[in-house]
Amino acid sequence: MSLFPQWREKTEGVVAPDERLPWPQTVAMGLQHVVAMFGATVLAPLLMGFDPNVAILMSGIGTLIFFFVVGGRVPSYLGSSFAFIGVVIAATGYAGQGANANIGVALGGIIACGVLYTLIGLAVMATGTGWIERFMPPVVTGSVVAVIGLNLAAVPVKNMAPTPFDAWMQAVTFLAVGAVAVFTRGMVQRLLILVGLIVASILYAVLTNGLGLGKPIDLSGIASAPWFGLPRFASPVFDASAMLLIAPVAVILVAENLGHLKAVSAMTGRDLNPMMGRAFVGDGLATIVSGASGGTGVTTYAENIGVMAATRIYSTAIFVVAALIAILLGFSPKFGALIQAVPLAVMGGVSIVVFGLIAVAGAKIWVDNRVDFSDNTNLIVAAITLILGTGDFTLKIGGFALGGIGTATFGAILLYALLGGHKR
Repeated sequence: MSLFPQWREKTEGVVAPDERLPWPQTVAMGLQHVVAMFGATVLAPLLMGFDPNVAILMSGIGTLIFFFVVGGRVPSYLGSSFAFIGVVIAATGYAGQGANANIGVALGGIIACGVLYTLIGLAVMATGTGWIERFMPPVVTGSVVAVIGLNLAAVPVKNMAPTPFDAWMQAVTFLAVGAVAVFTRGMVQRLLILVGLIVASILYAVLTNGLGLGKPIDLSGIASAPWFGLPRFASPVFDASAMLLIAPVAVILVAENLGHLKAVSAMTGRDLNPMMGRAFVGDGLATIVSGASGGTGVTTYAENIGVMAATRIYSTAIFVVAALIAILLGFSPKFGALIQAVPLAVMGGVSIVVFGLIAVAGAKIWVDNRVDFSDNTNLIVAAITLILGTGDFTLKIGGFALGGIGTATFGAILLYALLGGHKR
């Protein structure tokens, strides 16, 4: 067996991880995955005071690290993890505007998290996946994946439609994506997210720049931004308290990655459990490299699960292309300006679609694994986890706050351990 896939070319139907579309279509699909992850990968560093260009650069490098560690057998894109936002803000005292003056402290914690994550991966490689499976059965992983989409739902609905016109444009956007998904065929249908975004942006420009119905698209930032430029790299500072605060996020990353593997296994019909330890190690190493350079902690990206679920294209070649595009874009302030010129309402409409697909991917894990909800253990674990994550339930211990995805992840694991112990 070769070290990396020899990607057999395929032009129609479901495209497996070791297959690929013709290269022009593969490049187009790679661009769509970049677009799918770009909003969240840039939003997360902005919320923590990190440089978005470093984040996008590290997402590409991290994806290539992951690809090499798993031997190109797991389709995945690594982007900025939202699980770090709360702990980074708590560790640095970031006020929410401009650059984070204490970014070094956060980076030291992110590296510590990556080291812990890598050690967990090595333990799984050495001892097998049984103990992870016992703590995280399908009812837990399905709940965690669904919660990631549901927890993010408020971002586009509450924060990306400041006016009634913007709310209507969000509706136009997700209708455009839906129309592309249902009424088109071939490559246009496979590029439903990208095509829907372009169509909605054109409609937005006509209604605003042309008819004056809303805030017009401002292209001046694109014109003034340079084509190439170095992002603002930063160095880590290893502070014990910050490291203890941030390192436990590794458990959330494990759950996210496990959920990703389960979702992709369900979609592709391939058992990816043997790759679990290597996937954890790849993600952990990518987080270490990102933290050492001034980037955010990274995780397997649920947004890209949504794109795969919609397109049924799982070729790992697409993610190599996406990673290379992201690396180039990390050195291009002009592209960053182009993405930021996409109307907020349009990006919000696309986010509604993608986050919804994430939530459904979690439910699909339940269906594919025949999770029995007549069993009260499964019923209670799923019910409580969904509400904790969707409602952004937060627990505070001193200066440490665990909210949303964190409480849902730990809650699902602990609830199953407490309530499902009699089954073992």
